[in-house]
Amino acid sequence: MTESDPKAEKKTNRAPYAAEPAGAPSAAPWVGLDAIALEAELARVAAERDTYLDHLRRLKAEFENYRKRMQRESDLLRKLAAEDVITALLPVIDNMYRACSAAERHDEGQVVEGVERVTGQLVALLSSQGLQELPVGAGDPFDPTVHEAVMMQPTADHDEGTIVSVLERGYMLHDKLLRPARVIVASRPAE
Repeated sequence: MTESDPKAEKKTNRAPYAAEPAGAPSAAPWVGLDAIALEAELARVAAERDTYLDHLRRLKAEFENYRKRMQRESDLLRKLAAEDVITALLPVIDNMYRACSAAERHDEGQVVEGVERVTGQLVALLSSQGLQELPVGAGDPFDPTVHEAVMMQPTADHDEGTIVSVLERGYMLHDKLLRPARVIVASRPAE
């Protein structure tokens, strides 16, 4: 029997790397590592994953808190804006009550004058908040972008497609149509 060379056995037990050129990174980094090294690498990757997952959860929670805070601030601003307008309207309400009580004691002319003053006060207040009345009157051409035709009225007094009368005034708020003017539009009279 011949004695075998232990160095030769080690060379033959090694896995061949025929497909890999010299100096190229291994396609599988775990090839050639023992079980302890693999477990250590797995533990390191798991810890890194847990760190990223924790970071992601914290970011998600921070974003959710940010969204809720922005919603609360938006609601607060809306309430404060309404509070300012309502506070400014209180004197108008007071004057309407005064006009109602004056109607019982004074003649009709003075009551009408008082109501006109209160209306002017209210219009001025709302104008200061950005409200604008749409300029519309009888004889103006009908414009469907700012007018709402409630009905058509056959008439020879107005041209077809013009406004006969305004039922409700229209308003813009900060250059946005708030409510169209509700109007009656002229049509051809029946022949």
